[in-house]
Amino acid sequence: MTFGSFDTICTKAAFPLCSLVGTVDESSVFNKGIIPECYARSVEIANTMIFQVGNAFVHFGSLLILLMIVFNVRAKYTAIGRKEMLFFFYLCICLVISSLVVDCGVSPASSSSYAYFVSLQLGFASATCICILYNGILCFQFWEDGSRKSMWILRFISFAWFAINFIISLFTFKGFGSSLNNRSTEAMFIVTFIINAVLVAAYVVVSVVLVIFALDSYWPLGAICLEVFFFAAGQILSYGFSKEICNGCKHYIDGLFFGSLCNIFAIMMIYKFWDMITSDDLEFSVANVEQGVNHFQEDEKRNSMLFQ
Repeated sequence: MTFGSFDTICTKAAFPLCSLVGTVDESSVFNKGIIPECYARSVEIANTMIFQVGNAFVHFGSLLILLMIVFNVRAKYTAIGRKEMLFFFYLCICLVISSLVVDCGVSPASSSSYAYFVSLQLGFASATCICILYNGILCFQFWEDGSRKSMWILRFISFAWFAINFIISLFTFKGFGSSLNNRSTEAMFIVTFIINAVLVAAYVVVSVVLVIFALDSYWPLGAICLEVFFFAAGQILSYGFSKEICNGCKHYIDGLFFGSLCNIFAIMMIYKFWDMITSDDLEFSVANVEQGVNHFQEDEKRNSMLFQ
């Protein structure tokens, strides 16, 4: 396998982008796309073909979990980084919805819009990576959290990284550039996979440094370990053992099912870590709720266990 090629990856797992990149060999009957050796079977319901049914249930469950997390984050009126974390979970919701569209065939692989939706999915995935790193650095309180300046910086870098990944992916899928096409995927591989992996790793390092040098308790390290475990397990099951899982489960599910499941568990641990390192001034919160104060239009008081 040459660097930046998806040939080996896509023969093992049925990722959405595999239908849009170069074929395994020149003699293939398809001019574009790599067919995996094993993939989850589709189901026809009411004359509608639904792909990755098991993965669809995971995505619907993920949406419910993310909505509950958003509700809990919004309720912590005085927690540090509350608005920034809300923005991260909103991006996660967008990522799950876009994954639902491309995984389950809402936009079929044969449609002209499919490349746009897959690029959208990769863009949202990239935006969540840089957003969570921003949230990790924010906990050091180098600047005021929740301020208009902080939120606009977060929105700008998230949108910029989203746009870069979206454009490079779309140009690769559509062949809009001489060096970007379905057979030359090096740029997309570097930007979408390698750099995003570095951003996630940087968030983990920042979180560990925060716990060791700024907190009085080491219990949050448990949440970090679970984040890393579930994220790594999801990647290994998706990229390494999808074919074996598919064959073992008689084509009902494949590695994408467990990959999506592990990813939502990792996101839950991210919320748990943030919840453990922040505290809410209950007296302040209850008093403001009773008085009907609009917490979304005023500057918030914040209390954190970081410097207690």
